[in-house]
Amino acid sequence: MSAVHRANTWDISDSENESDDIKASSSSCVILDQNTSINESNTSSPSARAEDGSISPEGVKISGRRRTRRRTREEVLEELETRTAAKERRREEKDKLKEKKLQEQQIRKEAAERLNLLKPENFIKSLTAHIHAVLLQDAGCDVLLRTLDGLQWRNRIENQGLPNSIRWTQQALQQTEDEDEDGVIEEDQVLMVISHNELEDMVMSHKTVTNQSALTGDMYEGAESQLDHLYKYLTRTAGKVVTILVMIGHQQRSGSWGEDDFDLHLDQHHLDTEELLVHLQLYWNVAVHFLLGWQEVTDHVVALTKALSKRPYKALCGDPDLGFCMDGSWSAGVRVDRDGHGLAQVWTRQIQQLNRVSPAMAKAVTSAYSSPSLLLKAYEELPSEEERRRLLADLTVVGGAKERRVGPELAGRVHRLLTSQNPHLLLD
Repeated sequence: MSAVHRANTWDISDSENESDDIKASSSSCVILDQNTSINESNTSSPSARAEDGSISPEGVKISGRRRTRRRTREEVLEELETRTAAKERRREEKDKLKEKKLQEQQIRKEAAERLNLLKPENFIKSLTAHIHAVLLQDAGCDVLLRTLDGLQWRNRIENQGLPNSIRWTQQALQQTEDEDEDGVIEEDQVLMVISHNELEDMVMSHKTVTNQSALTGDMYEGAESQLDHLYKYLTRTAGKVVTILVMIGHQQRSGSWGEDDFDLHLDQHHLDTEELLVHLQLYWNVAVHFLLGWQEVTDHVVALTKALSKRPYKALCGDPDLGFCMDGSWSAGVRVDRDGHGLAQVWTRQIQQLNRVSPAMAKAVTSAYSSPSLLLKAYEELPSEEERRRLLADLTVVGGAKERRVGPELAGRVHRLLTSQNPHLLLD
């Protein structure tokens, strides 16, 4: 019997190695076939894989590409209309702005032209002096007419209104309520030129037709005198300011009509005249001036015409009567007590009233010389005039970013203020 041989170690046969190789190769083939099929499927339908969310590089590029949709014709037209409308709006706004600027320029130009027309030298050209024809009966009226013609002022002879009168009208620059059909505005100032004999007639008429027991200012029936015409004119035209100019001779002015002798010889006739003047002033607002001949009458007419030409411009500017007064402590003044408290502040204010003098500069002067008498005494002690004018020039002004001095200009003005004997001397 043959003995059985037992192997001490495991012997791997070649057949087992071959079987393992076959399994491995078969598995690799299966894997390769699967990969090949996957690659083929990817190659065959890349868009489908990309839509399914494939992680292949080609799929990523396709999913990241930006797609643009073609707009329709209606959308293009709508956008074009929107842009056109916006452009038209911008153009309209620009045109409106330009038109507004032109209107503002036109308004400013018209305002400047109106202001220029209201200036006295231009406004006087629109005034017309209306002279009553009765005044031409006096040969002395030629002086008035020649003067008006020489000044190239408008004048007109008329035979209506208050007899012996001179009135003024202006050409309307703009539409007003007082304007008449011809575009003329009548001034409120009226002059009545009479002689001394006509004044005597007015005194007698006032004494005759006025009942002393009745209310003063009432009108009564009587002879048609200058006084009657005046009363009727004032009653018919409200708001007129009438001034009577009485022409008297040299003997009358130096004699019974002189200001000194007028109070010394108060006879009954003078009392009647005074009564008439007071009556006209208080109840009719009529002033009476006594002038020497037609030359003084002409001067009065010229002065009144110039005053009327300046009135519209002054009213437009609206300057106050006291334009130098200011609100605040300055206009309130400084209170000075009996013990002298407040005099130093008054002295400072006096220096500060000079042009271009600040409170600090005035304070520098008053600190060095606490009163005007001390400054005058210092002036007297100096030998020369030049040293007196430069006495205050080196005083230091306290305040400000850098050190300053009073300077020779202000020092000279203060010296002229305190030492000059000429009241009309200009300090600047």
